[in-house]
Amino acid sequence: MRQSLAFTLLLSAVSLPASAVVGECLAPLAPFEPFDSANPRQIKVQANRAEIQQDTVAQFKGNVDILSNDSHIQADEARIDKVAQQLQARGKVSYRDAAILVNSNDVSLDMASGQFNMLNSDYRLSVFNGRGAAEQILLDTETGIALEDVSFTTCPEGGEDWKIVASSITLEKGKVWGEARNTRFYLGGVPVFYLPYFAFPISDQRQTGLLIPEFDTSSSTGLSYEQAFYWNMAPNYDATIAPRLMANRGTQLKGEFRYLVGQHFGQLNLEYLGNDRGLGSNDDRYFYRYVHSGKLSENWQISADINGLSDDNYLVDLGSDYYNRADTHLYQTVGVNYYSDNLDFHMAFRDFEVLGNHPSTYRALPEMKLFYQDNPFGDVEFRVHSELAYFDNRQADAPRATRFHIAPSLAFPYRNQWGEFLAEASLLSTHYRQQNVEGTGLSRRVERNLGQAKLYGAINFERQTEWFSRTVTQTLEPKIQYLYTSYEDQTDIGLYDTTRLLNDFSGLFRGQEFTGLDRISDNNQLTLGVTSRILDKNNREQFKLSLGQIFYLDDNRVQAASKSDNRSALAAELDWRLGSKWFAHADVQVSTANDNVERSSMSLEYQHDDDKIVQLNHRFVRDLSGERIEQLGLTASWPLSRNWRWVGRWYKDIDLQRTIESYTGVQYESCCWSLALVVQRNLINRFDITGVQSTNEFESSISLRFSFNGLGNGARNTRKLLEDGLFGYRQPYLLN
Repeated sequence: MRQSLAFTLLLSAVSLPASAVVGECLAPLAPFEPFDSANPRQIKVQANRAEIQQDTVAQFKGNVDILSNDSHIQADEARIDKVAQQLQARGKVSYRDAAILVNSNDVSLDMASGQFNMLNSDYRLSVFNGRGAAEQILLDTETGIALEDVSFTTCPEGGEDWKIVASSITLEKGKVWGEARNTRFYLGGVPVFYLPYFAFPISDQRQTGLLIPEFDTSSSTGLSYEQAFYWNMAPNYDATIAPRLMANRGTQLKGEFRYLVGQHFGQLNLEYLGNDRGLGSNDDRYFYRYVHSGKLSENWQISADINGLSDDNYLVDLGSDYYNRADTHLYQTVGVNYYSDNLDFHMAFRDFEVLGNHPSTYRALPEMKLFYQDNPFGDVEFRVHSELAYFDNRQADAPRATRFHIAPSLAFPYRNQWGEFLAEASLLSTHYRQQNVEGTGLSRRVERNLGQAKLYGAINFERQTEWFSRTVTQTLEPKIQYLYTSYEDQTDIGLYDTTRLLNDFSGLFRGQEFTGLDRISDNNQLTLGVTSRILDKNNREQFKLSLGQIFYLDDNRVQAASKSDNRSALAAELDWRLGSKWFAHADVQVSTANDNVERSSMSLEYQHDDDKIVQLNHRFVRDLSGERIEQLGLTASWPLSRNWRWVGRWYKDIDLQRTIESYTGVQYESCCWSLALVVQRNLINRFDITGVQSTNEFESSISLRFSFNGLGNGARNTRKLLEDGLFGYRQPYLLN
């Protein structure tokens, strides 16, 4: 029978979590559970046999457990001398605390100083799941951990693809860097270099130092090497500086500064390439980006998103972490917002950096919007939408305008679990003061007053039925909307922030065909729609089909909204969970006048898990700015073996019968290192001197990323590889 004895002794150690081996990879142990004693100086000893001499010396043998508030020692035998303040454990000794897990054959503790000394030990740390062996390990309450003649790796036992061997390693208490001296670095058991001194991170805190470099090559940049340096300037702000050496273009300097002050966060990015050798003119090139978000008070918020670059081809030639080569403009916005229960206010200065030969975009300097809502008449809601904006243009001869809009409305909404109803009446009053309108057909002053009425209703029906031999709930959700908007001639108003909207199923009930307010179409129309869903026993959506169409009772008289048919295209939307791993999505608009498909987007996806994905998609637009678009794409991600994964993507332009993007990446990832290789070929979309994009030039590129897991930044995961590239991966379905 085991015996127990309590001594009033002090046992203490540094405070770091531990780790263990799970399968072949290191993983955190369960949290350390110390002996819970009201007296922090008390220890508890359990053993098969105990010999005590006058309450000063105790000898324990057989399955010895020594427990305290700070540590746990297991040994074949142990001796505790209360007078000398010494503890000695021998045999198969295991020491565990919140810092380290050690297996040794000799452990001694000076209880007066709190120093542990362990000989011929194997150890494991939680400092990024590190482990190794050491001739001697010294744990000190004040200073931390010191290891002599030591090895270190993050690889599992028997799979040391890399390791560090040093004469000493110290992990000082309270510091985020470990220090190694006389260090030899081994790859696959072969020494590859020597450092007399080496510092490495021992926590997940932000630390100043070099990050893992990145290599890539492309026909545009040539061989490229980027080495980032991270500067942990203070707890609330930091910076990253990354020189990028490109064989074909020269040296680009990239910088990022981040800050967090109170309830304000911001980030500044600067990129500069002097004398670009890839251009015949050797021009200097640059990019900048500043974003800010913060709270001024409980109700007031401020934000900024300001971007700019030197030329139209910067994104195409040099790439960007924030924009795609297909983007046509960059945002330049500063705004302030106020939110309360009844009143919302937004003011912004909004501009754009336009790329290529596109019409100059109007900027709002400023734009102010206010929305107020209250219930002064019981269930009837009173709402006011209002807006004041000044529109300017960089072209000196372009019209300019000040626009004030106010739209008071009365609404009676009614909602419950079986349906909803809305009756709404609005007055849309807009006032313009336009400048530079000579010879344009526009008027200096315009007052437009429109009346609008809306009736909307929806009912939800449910029934129990069978779906592939399973009992499910089927819903039928018909909805109807009548919309009337009066007419005024609007040809004397300029187009400042207005473009035509494309309709999908949800857009049928929007009631407006344009963005902005410069055109408000006259309406006398009826919209019918129906949605049916299949819900399983857990109310998860397995299937959803929506159909809808607008019926025009009168022809539109606003020129930009005029129709050639008395009904809109039939809009359909389908989401279907074909099985636990198969998903289908379709979004189609079909003209009922000639049965032509106007627009469609279809996807079929198999997703076994995050790494096993195959997606086939097709997109079609009959007329987009005078062009027909039809593309077929295939995206796949699949593990090739336990450590190897592959990602591929292919897109073809069916009209032009050519591949517009091919992208493939392979990644190897073990417990302790990883490597990702990506090869890509895609359209360049470069602008010529007139601002027109080329549609016949292609670019090929290869990128390589290597990382030691546990040292610096980790490997590029499969999800990141999926999202890279010109098109990227997007989950296309909306099932919950």
